[in-house]
Amino acid sequence: MLAGHNRLMSLAPPEAHGPLRRERLRTARLYLVCEALPGGREPEALLQAALTGGVDIVQLREKELGRETIERSAQTFRRLCDTHSALFIVNDDPWLARSCGADGVHVGQDDVAAAEAREVLGPEAIVGLSTHSEDQLAASGGEPVDYVSVGPVWETPTKLGRPGVGLGLVEHAAAHAPHPFFAIGGIEPANAAGAVAAGARRLGAVRAIRDAEDPAAAAEALRGALAAVGEAAPGG
Repeated sequence: MLAGHNRLMSLAPPEAHGPLRRERLRTARLYLVCEALPGGREPEALLQAALTGGVDIVQLREKELGRETIERSAQTFRRLCDTHSALFIVNDDPWLARSCGADGVHVGQDDVAAAEAREVLGPEAIVGLSTHSEDQLAASGGEPVDYVSVGPVWETPTKLGRPGVGLGLVEHAAAHAPHPFFAIGGIEPANAAGAVAAGARRLGAVRAIRDAEDPAAAAEALRGALAAVGEAAPGG
């Protein structure tokens, strides 16, 4: 495992570390969450298209497949993110993120604590946290995280059993979020303008890009919704 870890870590260029990771996060506006084998296929074509279309962060989120398959796919995620100067994040598991040479980890409310993830990955890593309520958003201010997600804005099959929080939480986050936030959950080109109007300046997507006939065009359309208010503007 150590040899594999070293090989994977060597794929990450020095400029991806520390402060420049956070600079990439600061300017990031579009976040894709994707399985190791989306639709049962190798991830290369989808990731290439999505990154070409304007995705800034890719999260590897895999709940079903074995570690060997995930780590193999992670090499593709790492390589393509490096090619496009994008951040590569792993869901839930900071130890897996470390073994994959990822830039960081994203944890949920019921996963490894953000403080433990930070301890495992160290100060240079990116740590993200899911929030689903005003209370969780406020509590994130005391956590060692770099960004939060807010959602699911609309109910989505990727989060079965979790009701949509609606645009009200996005509006609240825009005014009160202690960290940069990505609005996520059911967001697609047809409704992205609503999330942006509510105050989101960063968007996350799963199906809207993953399942699109043209993932690059879908990513471009989501960025287009952000461009209406100036996607590079600072904000929550």
